[in-house]
Amino acid sequence: MQHNIKEAVITAWDAAWDRGEVDAFDAILHPGFTRESTRSGRTSNAIGLKEEILATREAFPDLVTTIDQIVVDEETGDGAIFWHSEGTFTHDLQGVPATGSRVRTRGSNQLEIRDGRIIAERVTWDQSELLADLGVPSLKSAFEADPVDVVVDDLSGVPGLDALKGFNRQFVTGVTVVTTIGEDGKPRGLAANSYASVSLEPPLVLVCVQKTTSTYASLFKSTHLGINIMSNEQRGTVGVFASKGDDKFATVEWHAGPSGSPLIDGSAASIEAEIKERFQAKTHTVFIAKVTHAEIAEAAPMIYKAGRFYDGAELIEL
Repeated sequence: MQHNIKEAVITAWDAAWDRGEVDAFDAILHPGFTRESTRSGRTSNAIGLKEEILATREAFPDLVTTIDQIVVDEETGDGAIFWHSEGTFTHDLQGVPATGSRVRTRGSNQLEIRDGRIIAERVTWDQSELLADLGVPSLKSAFEADPVDVVVDDLSGVPGLDALKGFNRQFVTGVTVVTTIGEDGKPRGLAANSYASVSLEPPLVLVCVQKTTSTYASLFKSTHLGINIMSNEQRGTVGVFASKGDDKFATVEWHAGPSGSPLIDGSAASIEAEIKERFQAKTHTVFIAKVTHAEIAEAAPMIYKAGRFYDGAELIEL
């Protein structure tokens, strides 16, 4: 990479990343340009790079990027860029609600030069790395681009994901309502059966929440959450929290846990937990939380299987 190319890279980088003038990259990118992320394995072209820059700048309007060093291989003419960026997470990114927190991230780009322009780039950083630096790591396998066919070996012959849905319907679970307090001080909640205990030492639990639910943003920004196991007397309560009502707590009796999380009266059991980790899984976020408070009642739990609810008090021991 000659000196004038170095200067061109610095100029284009500053214009695109710090001011959003993404077309400045047209002066340094080869028409056949490709970009590969070593973290996610994703590949893109110049258009994809520009879209990523604009999306990142929208989420971090005050983003400032500094090139720390440009290294050149005198024999091949190829090079590498080492850089760091700082900015404030002001707007949502990849379905992750903005937290207002400030982040410092860094990375390196390995460049292949042809005819004085960058034709290929391998980067250690992408938006997933940025979110990881914010404390929101991604489950890499959830973002794999290639679809995987589910192999079915049964008498039904049901193909692919329909078979997986059928498998899930055969799994018997309890029914929970996950709750939190929104930024406006109002209680929020949703019905969920994707709850599991992770460990007793330390006391960790997990729950998976779909990003499109109205409770998601409030839950993501909270420090604590409540998990209420529904009793066999709370079928109506489940219906309320499975709906899209504006005020689901209008007809529900509840009390606050020690850290303020709504704990629903009449539940078979309730816990309050401090959110420790948030893992991105494309359409859902996996919340890992440490239990700090628990309440156990005498009521029998509600049971869920194949789209139907059952009385947990009527179970027959095998």
